[in-house]
Amino acid sequence: MYKQEGICGVKPLNIAEGKLDTVGIDAGGTLVKVAYQLDNKLYLKTFATTELHKLYKWLETNAPDAKLVVTGGRSMEIKAQITHAASIADEFLATVTGTRYLLQQKRSEEAFILVNVGTGTSIFSVTADHYERLFGSGIGGGLWMGLGSLLTEKADFKSLVSLASNGDQQKTDLLVKDIYRQGEAPLNGNLTAANFGKAHLNMEGTKADRMAALAQLIGETLIVFSYQAAVSKGVSSIVFVGSTIHENAPLKNVLAQFKGMLDYEPIFLEKGTHAGAIGALFLV
Repeated sequence: MYKQEGICGVKPLNIAEGKLDTVGIDAGGTLVKVAYQLDNKLYLKTFATTELHKLYKWLETNAPDAKLVVTGGRSMEIKAQITHAASIADEFLATVTGTRYLLQQKRSEEAFILVNVGTGTSIFSVTADHYERLFGSGIGGGLWMGLGSLLTEKADFKSLVSLASNGDQQKTDLLVKDIYRQGEAPLNGNLTAANFGKAHLNMEGTKADRMAALAQLIGETLIVFSYQAAVSKGVSSIVFVGSTIHENAPLKNVLAQFKGMLDYEPIFLEKGTHAGAIGALFLV
């Protein structure tokens, strides 16, 4: 069982002081994810990196004697600011460990490709007793936020997702059927021939249309990478985790839309945002 809270302030838990033995922390560039267990239940919390003082206050209030296992790009910064006993966990190992844990709660999966879509994207091959980072890409949440803000003048994640949900990617992307207007196309006419290939031709395209096209660009690129990794390792399951996937239906839809054309099974873990923190928690 689990309980997840959104980005939060300091709210004391109804527990005896010091009852939390261990806390896993994944310190990313934008968000800090926290995982802990209480009465055999898994709890998840999220703090913005712009408000780390709230994380420190929460630790002082609710876990003054807990051992912290910290991972992620800002782990050393956090360790330097706290008085708790703390160890640093390998970021890749923590992500894989947390993903295995979450996946086991849902289904039995011995081998799969893991795609961690954070600010950038890392792609792993995972088996029952081994993992390997295959490669990474700068296509991910950083592109979503950075290019999204340039296209729409919006700078918050939820607003960009909302725009993408209400846009029409076909008004911005050049499709195969746009090229083969007469006669039979050699490919499915709805496939993308050029991302943003009509943006300069259709000046009536809206901000929502542009964000829908950005979701298409990111999703298509990640599927190309992920599917090639799956083929090379002889597996069909592709597990997607990371903060960019969370509550981003337009991107999830793109990542899943090719399963009728390609031999893969997309798996989205509801708590995949916290895979690193959960993995850190269990790497004591």
